Amino acid sequence: MKSATSSAPRLSPAIPLIIGMVAISFAPILVRFSDAPVSVQGMYRMLFTILVMLPFGAKQAGAARRISGKDWLLLGLAGFFLALHFLLWMASLTYTSIASSTIILSLEPVLVMIGAYFAFKERSSRRALLGMLLAILGVVTVGSGDSGGSGDALLGDLLSFLGTLAIVANMLIAKRLMSRIPSYLYSLIAFAITFLCFALYNLATGTPMFDYPAREWLLFVLLAVVPTVLGHMIFNWLLQHVKATTISMTVLAEPVGASILGIFLFGEYLGAAQLAGGACVIVGLILYMRSEQNGAAQETPEALAG
Repeated sequence: MKSATSSAPRLSPAIPLIIGMVAISFAPILVRFSDAPVSVQGMYRMLFTILVMLPFGAKQAGAARRISGKDWLLLGLAGFFLALHFLLWMASLTYTSIASSTIILSLEPVLVMIGAYFAFKERSSRRALLGMLLAILGVVTVGSGDSGGSGDALLGDLLSFLGTLAIVANMLIAKRLMSRIPSYLYSLIAFAITFLCFALYNLATGTPMFDYPAREWLLFVLLAVVPTVLGHMIFNWLLQHVKATTISMTVLAEPVGASILGIFLFGEYLGAAQLAGGACVIVGLILYMRSEQNGAAQETPEALAG
Protein backbone atom coordinates (compact mmCIF):
# COMPACT_ATOMS: atom_id res chain seq x y z
CA MET A 1 0.00 0.00 0.00
CA LYS A 2 1.45 3.38 -1.03
CA SER A 3 1.84 6.15 1.48
CA ALA A 4 0.23 9.57 1.06
CA THR A 5 3.56 11.10 0.13
CA SER A 6 4.57 8.42 -2.36
CA SER A 7 2.21 9.57 -5.13
CA ALA A 8 4.41 12.06 -6.92
CA PRO A 9 2.97 14.87 -9.03
CA ARG A 10 3.72 15.03 -12.75
CA LEU A 11 6.30 17.71 -12.00
CA SER A 12 9.27 16.43 -10.02
CA PRO A 13 8.99 17.72 -6.40
CA ALA A 14 12.66 18.73 -6.56
CA ILE A 15 11.85 21.58 -8.97
CA PRO A 16 9.20 23.39 -6.85
CA LEU A 17 11.27 22.63 -3.72
CA ILE A 18 14.26 24.49 -5.19
CA ILE A 19 11.99 27.33 -6.37
CA GLY A 20 10.54 27.60 -2.85
CA MET A 21 13.94 27.64 -1.16
CA VAL A 22 15.21 30.40 -3.46
CA ALA A 23 11.96 32.36 -3.02
CA ILE A 24 12.04 32.44 0.80
CA SER A 25 15.64 33.64 0.70
CA PHE A 26 14.39 36.89 -0.86
CA ALA A 27 12.17 37.81 2.12
CA PRO A 28 14.85 39.72 4.10
CA ILE A 29 16.28 41.18 0.88
CA LEU A 30 12.94 42.70 -0.11
CA VAL A 31 12.38 44.02 3.43
CA ARG A 32 15.80 45.69 3.36
CA PHE A 33 15.15 47.27 -0.07
CA SER A 34 11.92 48.89 1.10
CA ASP A 35 11.92 52.32 2.75
CA ALA A 36 8.37 51.89 4.08
CA PRO A 37 7.75 51.17 7.80
CA VAL A 38 7.84 47.44 8.51
CA SER A 39 4.25 47.54 9.77
CA VAL A 40 3.14 48.80 6.35
CA GLN A 41 5.25 46.20 4.56
CA GLY A 42 3.69 43.46 6.68
CA MET A 43 0.17 44.78 6.17
CA TYR A 44 0.39 44.80 2.38
CA ARG A 45 2.26 41.50 2.27
CA MET A 46 -0.76 39.94 4.01
CA LEU A 47 -3.32 41.84 1.94
CA PHE A 48 -1.89 40.79 -1.42
CA THR A 49 -1.43 37.20 -0.21
CA ILE A 50 -5.10 37.09 0.84
CA LEU A 51 -6.15 38.42 -2.57
CA VAL A 52 -4.24 35.55 -4.21
CA MET A 53 -5.84 32.98 -1.87
CA LEU A 54 -9.45 34.21 -1.94
CA PRO A 55 -10.48 32.83 -5.36
CA PHE A 56 -9.56 29.33 -4.15
CA GLY A 57 -11.29 29.67 -0.77
CA ALA A 58 -14.95 29.77 -1.83
CA LYS A 59 -15.44 26.09 -0.93
CA GLN A 60 -14.40 26.82 2.67
CA ALA A 61 -17.53 28.84 3.55
CA GLY A 62 -19.31 25.85 5.13
CA ALA A 63 -16.31 24.97 7.29
CA ALA A 64 -16.00 28.61 8.38
CA ARG A 65 -19.57 28.60 9.70
CA ARG A 66 -18.77 25.57 11.88
CA ILE A 67 -15.89 27.26 13.74
CA SER A 68 -16.69 27.57 17.45
CA GLY A 69 -16.40 30.76 19.48
CA LYS A 70 -13.38 29.38 21.37
CA ASP A 71 -11.62 28.57 18.11
CA TRP A 72 -12.29 32.10 16.81
CA LEU A 73 -10.49 33.41 19.90
CA LEU A 74 -7.57 31.09 19.19
CA LEU A 75 -7.54 32.22 15.55
CA GLY A 76 -7.38 35.80 16.79
CA LEU A 77 -4.35 34.93 18.92
CA ALA A 78 -2.71 33.10 16.02
CA GLY A 79 -3.13 36.14 13.77
CA PHE A 80 -1.87 38.47 16.50
CA PHE A 81 1.29 36.44 17.07
CA LEU A 82 1.93 36.23 13.33
CA ALA A 83 1.65 40.03 13.08
CA LEU A 84 3.99 40.37 16.08
CA HIS A 85 6.47 38.02 14.40
CA PHE A 86 6.54 40.10 11.24
CA LEU A 87 6.78 43.38 13.14
CA LEU A 88 9.73 42.24 15.29
CA TRP A 89 11.63 40.17 12.74
CA MET A 90 11.32 42.69 9.91
CA ALA A 91 12.38 45.47 12.31
CA SER A 92 15.47 43.44 13.26
CA LEU A 93 16.78 43.84 9.71
CA THR A 94 17.09 47.59 10.35
CA TYR A 95 19.63 47.00 13.11
CA THR A 96 21.51 43.75 12.47
CA SER A 97 22.82 41.92 9.43
CA ILE A 98 20.66 39.74 7.22
CA ALA A 99 22.82 36.74 8.15
CA SER A 100 22.45 37.20 11.92
CA SER A 101 18.71 37.87 11.75
CA THR A 102 17.93 34.82 9.58
CA ILE A 103 20.26 32.50 11.51
CA ILE A 104 18.37 33.35 14.72
CA LEU A 105 15.04 32.92 12.92
CA SER A 106 16.07 29.40 11.88
CA LEU A 107 15.83 28.38 15.56
CA GLU A 108 12.07 28.18 15.02
CA PRO A 109 11.74 24.33 14.81
CA VAL A 110 13.87 23.86 17.94
CA LEU A 111 11.80 26.35 19.92
CA VAL A 112 8.62 24.68 18.64
CA MET A 113 9.97 21.40 20.03
CA ILE A 114 10.46 23.01 23.45
CA GLY A 115 7.00 24.59 23.33
CA ALA A 116 5.37 21.32 22.24
CA TYR A 117 6.93 19.57 25.23
CA PHE A 118 5.24 21.96 27.67
CA ALA A 119 1.98 22.41 25.72
CA PHE A 120 1.40 18.87 24.44
CA LYS A 121 3.85 16.73 26.49
CA GLU A 122 5.64 15.71 23.28
CA ARG A 123 9.02 14.14 24.00
CA SER A 124 12.04 14.13 21.69
CA SER A 125 15.04 11.83 21.35
CA ARG A 126 18.50 12.48 22.77
CA ARG A 127 19.74 13.27 19.26
CA ALA A 128 17.05 15.94 18.93
CA LEU A 129 18.08 17.43 22.28
CA LEU A 130 21.72 17.44 21.17
CA GLY A 131 20.70 19.23 17.99
CA MET A 132 18.74 21.76 20.05
CA LEU A 133 21.76 22.50 22.25
CA LEU A 134 24.06 22.90 19.24
CA ALA A 135 21.61 25.26 17.55
CA ILE A 136 21.26 27.40 20.68
CA LEU A 137 25.06 27.45 21.07
CA GLY A 138 25.29 28.67 17.47
CA VAL A 139 22.89 31.53 18.10
CA VAL A 140 24.81 32.54 21.24
CA THR A 141 27.99 32.53 19.13
CA VAL A 142 26.37 34.80 16.54
CA GLY A 143 25.21 37.13 19.31
CA SER A 144 28.65 37.22 20.92
CA GLY A 145 30.16 38.18 17.58
CA ASP A 146 27.64 41.00 17.19
CA SER A 147 28.41 42.22 20.72
CA GLY A 148 31.80 43.30 19.44
CA GLY A 149 30.06 45.65 17.03
CA SER A 150 27.45 48.28 17.71
CA GLY A 151 24.67 48.07 20.27
CA ASP A 152 22.26 48.24 17.33
CA ALA A 153 23.40 44.78 16.17
CA LEU A 154 22.55 43.26 19.54
CA LEU A 155 19.17 45.02 19.51
CA GLY A 156 18.52 43.54 16.07
CA ASP A 157 19.48 40.06 17.32
CA LEU A 158 17.08 40.45 20.25
CA LEU A 159 14.25 41.59 17.97
CA SER A 160 14.84 38.59 15.70
CA PHE A 161 14.78 36.23 18.69
CA LEU A 162 11.57 37.77 20.05
CA GLY A 163 10.05 37.54 16.57
CA THR A 164 10.99 33.85 16.49
CA LEU A 165 9.25 33.32 19.83
CA ALA A 166 6.15 34.97 18.38
CA ILE A 167 6.04 32.61 15.36
CA VAL A 168 6.54 29.65 17.72
CA ALA A 169 3.45 30.76 19.68
CA ASN A 170 1.59 31.05 16.36
CA MET A 171 2.60 27.51 15.33
CA LEU A 172 1.63 25.93 18.66
CA ILE A 173 -1.82 27.51 18.39
CA ALA A 174 -2.04 26.34 14.76
CA LYS A 175 -1.16 22.79 15.81
CA ARG A 176 -4.13 22.78 18.18
CA LEU A 177 -6.53 24.38 15.69
CA MET A 178 -5.73 22.28 12.62
CA SER A 179 -7.19 19.17 14.17
CA ARG A 180 -10.56 20.93 13.76
CA ILE A 181 -10.11 23.50 10.97
CA PRO A 182 -8.91 22.81 7.37
CA SER A 183 -5.37 24.09 6.90
CA TYR A 184 -6.24 26.32 3.93
CA LEU A 185 -9.07 27.96 5.88
CA TYR A 186 -6.83 28.37 8.92
CA SER A 187 -4.17 30.12 6.82
CA LEU A 188 -6.70 32.41 5.11
CA ILE A 189 -8.31 33.50 8.39
CA ALA A 190 -5.00 33.87 10.23
CA PHE A 191 -3.60 36.02 7.41
CA ALA A 192 -6.75 38.18 7.43
CA ILE A 193 -6.47 38.73 11.19
CA THR A 194 -2.78 39.54 10.80
CA PHE A 195 -3.70 42.14 8.17
CA LEU A 196 -6.25 43.68 10.55
CA CYS A 197 -3.69 43.77 13.39
CA PHE A 198 -1.27 45.67 11.16
CA ALA A 199 -4.01 48.04 9.96
CA LEU A 200 -5.05 48.83 13.56
CA TYR A 201 -1.41 49.28 14.60
CA ASN A 202 -0.79 51.70 11.73
CA LEU A 203 -3.94 53.66 12.55
CA ALA A 204 -3.05 53.84 16.27
CA THR A 205 0.50 55.02 15.59
CA GLY A 206 -0.44 57.40 12.78
CA THR A 207 1.72 55.50 10.28
CA PRO A 208 0.94 56.54 6.68
CA MET A 209 -0.61 53.63 4.78
CA PHE A 210 -1.22 54.93 1.25
CA ASP A 211 1.16 57.69 0.17
CA TYR A 212 4.03 55.57 -1.22
CA PRO A 213 5.82 55.69 -4.59
CA ALA A 214 5.33 52.99 -7.23
CA ARG A 215 8.63 51.35 -6.21
CA GLU A 216 7.28 50.62 -2.73
CA TRP A 217 4.01 49.18 -4.06
CA LEU A 218 6.06 46.88 -6.29
CA LEU A 219 8.04 45.71 -3.26
CA PHE A 220 4.80 45.07 -1.31
CA VAL A 221 3.52 42.89 -4.15
CA LEU A 222 6.86 41.08 -4.44
CA LEU A 223 6.84 40.34 -0.69
CA ALA A 224 3.49 38.61 -1.15
CA VAL A 225 4.30 36.83 -4.42
CA VAL A 226 7.93 35.74 -3.98
CA PRO A 227 8.53 34.50 -0.39
CA THR A 228 4.84 33.84 0.38
CA VAL A 229 3.17 32.46 -2.76
CA LEU A 230 6.27 31.05 -4.49
CA GLY A 231 7.80 30.06 -1.13
CA HIS A 232 5.50 29.05 1.69
CA MET A 233 2.43 28.22 -0.40
CA ILE A 234 4.53 25.93 -2.63
CA PHE A 235 5.79 24.19 0.53
CA ASN A 236 2.19 23.71 1.69
CA TRP A 237 1.34 22.10 -1.67
CA LEU A 238 4.44 19.88 -1.49
CA LEU A 239 3.26 18.45 1.85
CA GLN A 240 0.90 16.30 -0.24
CA HIS A 241 3.82 14.69 -2.08
CA VAL A 242 6.92 14.65 0.14
CA LYS A 243 7.63 14.08 3.82
CA ALA A 244 6.96 16.95 6.19
CA THR A 245 10.54 16.67 7.48
CA THR A 246 11.82 17.37 3.97
CA ILE A 247 9.83 20.60 3.94
CA SER A 248 11.04 21.45 7.44
CA MET A 249 14.65 21.18 6.26
CA THR A 250 14.04 24.21 4.02
CA VAL A 251 14.41 26.31 7.18
CA LEU A 252 18.14 25.98 6.44
CA ALA A 253 17.76 27.59 3.02
CA GLU A 254 16.77 31.06 4.22
CA PRO A 255 19.88 31.97 6.27
CA VAL A 256 22.21 30.45 3.65
CA GLY A 257 20.49 31.93 0.60
CA ALA A 258 19.77 35.29 2.25
CA SER A 259 23.36 35.61 3.51
CA ILE A 260 24.74 34.98 0.02
CA LEU A 261 22.35 37.55 -1.46
CA GLY A 262 23.28 39.98 1.34
CA ILE A 263 26.95 39.72 0.36
CA PHE A 264 26.30 40.54 -3.29
CA LEU A 265 23.54 43.13 -2.84
CA PHE A 266 24.57 44.94 0.36
CA GLY A 267 28.23 43.97 0.87
CA GLU A 268 27.40 42.30 4.21
CA TYR A 269 30.33 39.94 4.56
CA LEU A 270 30.21 37.35 7.33
CA GLY A 271 32.51 37.55 10.33
CA ALA A 272 34.18 34.56 11.97
CA ALA A 273 31.54 34.39 14.73
CA GLN A 274 28.70 34.46 12.20
CA LEU A 275 30.29 31.70 10.13
CA ALA A 276 31.01 29.52 13.17
CA GLY A 277 27.63 30.19 14.78
CA GLY A 278 25.74 29.70 11.53
CA ALA A 279 27.48 26.37 10.89
CA CYS A 280 26.66 25.29 14.45
CA VAL A 281 22.98 26.18 13.98
CA ILE A 282 22.78 24.28 10.68
CA VAL A 283 24.47 21.16 12.09
CA GLY A 284 22.19 21.29 15.14
CA LEU A 285 19.08 21.64 12.96
CA ILE A 286 20.16 18.74 10.74
CA LEU A 287 20.58 16.53 13.83
CA TYR A 288 17.19 17.61 15.08
CA MET A 289 15.40 17.09 11.76
CA ARG A 290 17.00 13.67 11.21
CA SER A 291 15.97 12.52 14.67
CA GLU A 292 12.39 13.69 14.08
CA GLN A 293 12.34 11.90 10.73
CA ASN A 294 13.32 8.65 12.42
CA GLY A 295 10.68 9.11 15.13
CA ALA A 296 6.93 9.32 14.89
CA ALA A 297 5.58 11.59 12.15
CA GLN A 298 4.18 14.84 13.50
CA GLU A 299 1.65 17.18 11.91
CA THR A 300 3.19 20.33 10.48
CA PRO A 301 1.10 23.52 10.76
CA GLU A 302 1.03 25.80 7.76
CA ALA A 303 2.47 28.83 9.46
CA LEU A 304 4.42 31.62 7.82
CA ALA A 305 7.85 32.64 8.98
CA GLY A 306 10.28 34.88 7.26
